Amino acid sequence: MKKIVIAIDGYSSCGKSTMAKELAHRLGYVYVDTGAMYRSVTLFALREHLFDAEDTLDADRLSALLPQVRIDFRLNGENVEQKIRGLEVSSRVSIVAAQPFVREMLVRQQQAMGEGKGIVMDGRDIGTVVFPKAELKIFVTASAEVRAERRYKELQAKGQPADYESILKNVQDRDYMDSHREVSPLRQADDAIVLDNSHLTIAQQDAWLMDRVREKLAE
Repeated sequence: MKKIVIAIDGYSSCGKSTMAKELAHRLGYVYVDTGAMYRSVTLFALREHLFDAEDTLDADRLSALLPQVRIDFRLNGENVEQKIRGLEVSSRVSIVAAQPFVREMLVRQQQAMGEGKGIVMDGRDIGTVVFPKAELKIFVTASAEVRAERRYKELQAKGQPADYESILKNVQDRDYMDSHREVSPLRQADDAIVLDNSHLTIAQQDAWLMDRVREKLAE
């Protein structure tokens, strides 16, 4: 059976990672969460104290230190999955992701991962920058309020501090920053299929995705 590249882009907290991971599992494909890569670099910047009191990033210092960072779904060998999902990282990841040198390094890594196809990759610029020729592109959206509520419940379930209003503001701020950054802004690729999952169950969403994959594989 032929293998394809599946690019899943969209706004923060739309559940892209969950749907992409499940889709990859069903297809026997490799799954790559590019958002986790940017979050890992953000955690590194926090640990190196590269943000000042006003959350201004010392980009020159990060650029100098970036060659030290190894991301193989861990940060320099440490499992940081829980740490990169907290609000401290979420509120700063768009700042780090907007740095051209960060995107350049991570995009190179992401493109190398997809050379053999059979991959599902999610993020903000997968269908427009990383894999502009991906066979299937999905653009995921949902209302800011729905996404904030999901994020709130996710953090609560993990026993982490959660305040709905703070999360909603973070979601709205990230939407603006992701859409307005100079390098690789978040936008829907011209040939992407839109999925608004505001009112879909996970089962309905997964079935919709599999239908799109079957259609593409049948071409």
